[in-house]
Amino acid sequence: MTNEQFSIDHKQLESDINTIITNARTINNTLENKKLALSIIDLTTLNSTDTNEKVKAFTEKVNQFPETFPGLENIAAICVYPNMVKVVEETLQLPEVNVASVSGGFPSSMTFTKVKIEETKMALKAGADEIDIVLALSHFLAGEYQEAHNDIAAIKAVMGDAHLKVILETGALETPENIWKASMLAINAGADFIKTSTGKLNPAATPLAAYVMCLAIAYHYEQTGLKIGFKPAGGISTSDDALIYLSIVNEVLGDEWLNPQLFRIGASRLANNLLTDICGKEVKYF
Repeated sequence: MTNEQFSIDHKQLESDINTIITNARTINNTLENKKLALSIIDLTTLNSTDTNEKVKAFTEKVNQFPETFPGLENIAAICVYPNMVKVVEETLQLPEVNVASVSGGFPSSMTFTKVKIEETKMALKAGADEIDIVLALSHFLAGEYQEAHNDIAAIKAVMGDAHLKVILETGALETPENIWKASMLAINAGADFIKTSTGKLNPAATPLAAYVMCLAIAYHYEQTGLKIGFKPAGGISTSDDALIYLSIVNEVLGDEWLNPQLFRIGASRLANNLLTDICGKEVKYF
């Protein structure tokens, strides 16, 4: 269920991350990497003020992207609340862009497993290709690891071919050891992706959390040959931010992970900032 063998020199961990950040700002700071970062975005709107019309207009922007920005790859998915999935599914005209839904009592996971399952099933029925849920911290932080595992596994059991992303809420986990343990728990419970944060709690995504999560994915791959995806999310808004996480994935997991099937960035503001840097002029498209 979890792996207790994780042990790392914290000073070495900090040194490795600082080296990656330096590389992200120098040798990895390229136009091609910015284009790649754009193509792996889960374009997200998770506001209490979202309406059908707002989400429809949001989705239409994605539909119009290929004509507006010829030569650039579109974003990977649109991520919304479950009750907005049908709006996206009915509006979206591009089969290469997935429909993602937060579910399972997002953002706190503080509800019954049966409710999480039903909400997930409803989001899938409405047209979601991917589901983002939150690790039950109420169990994990209490040391109730089997219960946390079972919660994820029960949701995974109704997913069919859809992909399950499990949000660890790493800001609440605090230590690299806890982040590793939560990563392995989620992977072993059936996660297709592990994700840093909901964006509703600070700190959200951090390079340290991303690095440890990628180490866990690499370990799982070495042990099983199975590739798990990685999604940093929460507070990632600039090209510099995106390049740091891209550099972490490249360094720890390799370029086999640098594609939308295995790497996503959850963001709302990032797309415009990347487009601004790619186009060389201010862009406020999304």
